[in-house]
Formats: sequence, C-alpha cells, structure tokens
Amino acid sequence: MTGEVKIRIETSFQDISKESWDGLSGTAKGQNGGVYNPFVSHAYLSSLEESGSATADTGWLGQHLLMEASDGSLAGGLVCYLKNHSQGEYVFDHGWADALERAGGRYYPKLQCAVPFTPATGPRLLSATSANAGVVRESLASGLQELARRHKVSSAHVTFVPQEEMPTFENAGFLHRTDQQFHFLNDGYTSHNDFLETLASRKRKALKKERRTAVEHGISIDWLTGRDLTESIWDQFFAFYMDTGSRKWGRPYLTRKFYSLIGERMADDILLVMAKRNGRYIAGAINFIGSDALYGRHWGAIENHPFLHFEVCYHQAIDFAISRGLKRVEAGAQGEHKLARGYLPVTTHSAHFIAHPGLKRAVADYLDRERREVEQIGGILADHSPFRKGERPDLDD
Repeated sequence: MTGEVKIRIETSFQDISKESWDGLSGTAKGQNGGVYNPFVSHAYLSSLEESGSATADTGWLGQHLLMEASDGSLAGGLVCYLKNHSQGEYVFDHGWADALERAGGRYYPKLQCAVPFTPATGPRLLSATSANAGVVRESLASGLQELARRHKVSSAHVTFVPQEEMPTFENAGFLHRTDQQFHFLNDGYTSHNDFLETLASRKRKALKKERRTAVEHGISIDWLTGRDLTESIWDQFFAFYMDTGSRKWGRPYLTRKFYSLIGERMADDILLVMAKRNGRYIAGAINFIGSDALYGRHWGAIENHPFLHFEVCYHQAIDFAISRGLKRVEAGAQGEHKLARGYLPVTTHSAHFIAHPGLKRAVADYLDRERREVEQIGGILADHSPFRKGERPDLDD
C-alpha cells in the first residue's frame, strides 16, 4: 500500500457505497476467489439498519471504520457500533459490566464490532487486497483502540473473529476469549443416509426414528429460496419468529421490514425450511447460504410437534448442505443437543480491549481459565459424538 491513508467513521451503511463495500468484504456478486460470507455484505448490514432493527434507537449506533487510500478508494473496513447494552451479541459480558459498575466505574457505552444479532464467525478486519492485508489489519485494530479512547468508553469488543485474525488483535493488546458452537462438517457425503452410516448403530436408529416422528400427523417440508420468498411467505415466517422469539427473548430483535429488504436484496442467499400441515405452514427456520457453508439463524412455530424443531433446523440443514456440496452447517449459538444430531464442537474466538487497568487484569485472569475450560469441555464433547470410531470428521479441516 503506497501513499497516505486515513480512517474515517461512518454511522450508516446508507452512506457507504455498496460497490466499494462489497468489493472490500468479498461479497460482490461474481467476485472470484475468497469465501463468500453473506453477513458482511452491504445488503445484509444495510437491511439491519434500514429496517430499524439495528439503529441508535435500539442501542446500535454505527461507528464503522473505513480506511481510505490516497486515491479515495476503500483499503480496509471494520463494522462497529457504539452500544449502551449487551443485547443481541451472544458473547456475554454482563458480569464484566457488573464488576466495573460495582467498583464505581461505567461500563456502558462500549464499542461492539460484530454483525448484530448474528453469532456467526466471519471476516472482521477487511482488506481490499491480500498484498498489504497485514498492514491494513494492524491499522484497523489500532484505529479501533483510538476510537475507544476518543469516545472515552470502557471497552471495545470484536466477536466471532476468524482464528487467523486473532494474532493481530493480541499483538495490539486485545484479550483473547474462546467459546464453542456446534457445526456439521460435511465429510464428502452424498446423501443424509451416507452421513448416517458413519454413526454408531444405536445413534443412527434413534435419528431415523426422530425424523419419522417429526413429520407424523401429515407434516411435509419445503425448501424455499429465491423467487419462492414472496411477501406472503415472509408474513407467515415472521408470525413464527414473533411467536417463538417473544417467548424466548421477550422482545424479538428483527422487524418485519428486515425480511422484506433481505428478500429483495439477497433472496438467492436465503433458504427457508418450512413445515406444512393441513395446507398451511406451521413452522420454519431461516438459513443463509455462503460459498462453503450454510448458516442456520432462527426458527419459529405456531404448533408444537415432537422433534419438529430438530427436523426443521438441523436435519434439513444437513440435507441441504450435502445436496449443495457445502462444507459445513453452522447452527448458531449454544446447544449441546446438537451433538447427538451429528454437529461437533468447534471453538469460536473474540477479542476484547479493556481500558480500565484493574478490570483488564481481572478479565485477563478469568479468560485464561475460561480458555482452558473451553478446550477441555470441547475435547470431552467430541469424544462423546455419535460417530463410530474412526468415522468422525476432522475438526481441524
């Protein structure tokens, strides 16, 4: 990278060129090379803002870092928000907030670098070219620290960070946190039955019975994507989301307009798995399609049926991933129940800049112990997977 560069802050994706951003994030249609992650696309991020889902009114004030080259082109970027709460993040820091406030400090507001309401690992330190990616990443990490200082906030958090980006953050003084998710790893399977054959006999029989039970009472399953995603379909899915989300979270994060916007802008990157009974849809799960992964997000239902949640969210996702030749299914946050259905524990990473020296020491000590526990638990869970000996996919692939 030659010439001077500068970092500017934008509060909204409406003020960021779609073409420039998608070229930077690797999400431009027809762009060759790299891995396509739908959550860092301009379509997804702008839809969150324009729909009223992630705005200053909901506690997500955009503070997006853009690095400009001397010719005005984007050389790097980092999605960032100024927040006055810790909702919708899936990496929990409520205990840190309580500790600082009990000590007389102020934890909020804070900076949060993440895709709102989306617990999926994806690129955070975006660079326009691979040739100078290291320099860009370092500049963005230091730029985030400077932004935290200018705002005089307690902390800056970068969640669901790819493992290869973590050294940049650690070298800049960020603390390293780990957690676990459960992912299905496609080991070259040609069908769901092909996958089932790798499981222990008892586990295989149990899952076959589970799938049969789930679609009893005349339930059928549809895959909807692209032009299938009409406003009527979104109305039905949103009803499921509101019903189930209200019981789980109290107030669902996403607005009805969000679904219309992503339906207009990225319909081919969306899979709705919808369950139908007596001529009407009764449940559904939304997934996003990347170049090598299917990302399961949330589900909802207006009727309760045994195992229907597992069928719609997990088994059908495996079917789709195998049919498309996708390498994995990322099934969202938490959920040890996924292990029995062939989803294996995978480590996730986050980076945390803590301004207060005392809080930083306490958090560093806690994270050191937490990382060891996460590693130990992950090993135990992997050893209790349903796969036959020698058949479990390699977690390091």
